Amino acid sequence: MTQLLQASKEQMQTWRRHLHQHPETEFSVFDTAAFVIQKLIEFGLVVHEGVGQIGIVAELRKGTSSKAIGLRADMDALAIQELNEFSHRSLNDGRMHACGHDGHTTMLLGAAQELAQHGTFDGTVYFIFQPDEEHGAGAQAMIDDGLFERFPMQAIYGLHNMPGMAAGHMSMNSGGVMASEDNFKIVIKGRGGHASQPHHHIDPLVIGAEILLGLQTIVSRSINPEQQAVVSATEFITDGAVNVIPSTVTITGDCRSFSEEVQDIIEARMGQLVAGICQAHGAEHEYTYERVFWATINTAKETQAAGKAALSLLGEKSVDLACRPKTISEDFSSMLRVKDGCYAFIGNGIDSVGGCMLHNPHYDFNDDILETGTAYWVTLVQQELNAEAGVV
Repeated sequence: MTQLLQASKEQMQTWRRHLHQHPETEFSVFDTAAFVIQKLIEFGLVVHEGVGQIGIVAELRKGTSSKAIGLRADMDALAIQELNEFSHRSLNDGRMHACGHDGHTTMLLGAAQELAQHGTFDGTVYFIFQPDEEHGAGAQAMIDDGLFERFPMQAIYGLHNMPGMAAGHMSMNSGGVMASEDNFKIVIKGRGGHASQPHHHIDPLVIGAEILLGLQTIVSRSINPEQQAVVSATEFITDGAVNVIPSTVTITGDCRSFSEEVQDIIEARMGQLVAGICQAHGAEHEYTYERVFWATINTAKETQAAGKAALSLLGEKSVDLACRPKTISEDFSSMLRVKDGCYAFIGNGIDSVGGCMLHNPHYDFNDDILETGTAYWVTLVQQELNAEAGVV
């Protein structure tokens, strides 16, 4: 770790805690974006605002090479009421940085400052600050606004903190590293009435229970055991009462997998099960299946590059180059569908400082890993845009 990065730790912690205190959600990250833009301008970068509504792309060129890479961080928070009591807890009611995007943004800002002031590379770095990762719309919004046409790059890289992994350690793999997320909604339309006369009704509760059990057969009987998949019903909502058989039951849920082929199978089998069971009981139904996040698929060459940078920075004992795929989802996946790249993980800690799981009201980003994440970005850029070799 360079002395400069060590000297900037306190500064980065101040940035990170400021962002943590002022969380914003979805595309409404106005104050966050203004803070990021102010810092980038102070560092001397060329700043492009409003990419994908409120996304930011900052451009840093050195040398004469046409080579370029992109580094991406997410800016949005979650609609969660923070339960922490420390001094930098959220000041915005019902909103919280419970996923560490405040830390991601800070590490990328730190890398931008370091590379602008002291970086030795030949080419262009695009620092990408994205809104609305949590709802899966921000990456696609930036892509649709010409991200890769307006800012041509050969590869793009992302980084996420991971509680439960030793602080500052890193992991990645080539191929599927995070799952897709699909959401489904099943509305069963029966005929309700008095609970004492069920023979007069078409009971959507019984039909819904049968559907719930049927959903469990999709993975076990329709998906190749060598492939990963999860089908989870998460809500069962009725319009009945203690003595009233409902007329309508709504079931919603979530599906995860690592290939579009498996997504297709789940969507089709679920539709067949719902239609068949409802028809057998004389009920009508509505069925929707929405693909929210694609699977995050790292490309081999870029994963090798990310691994090389991590190894040179941290050493073999602190880097896992073949981590197990995770069934969480990330909309960086949309970027990897159109651009080669690698999404890596950095340990947030295994103890009370960084071990609390993501999306938890007690979570906090571990400031002790700010230097490591920043140094990883700097190392990756100087490695891939090597001034001496002139190649990526």
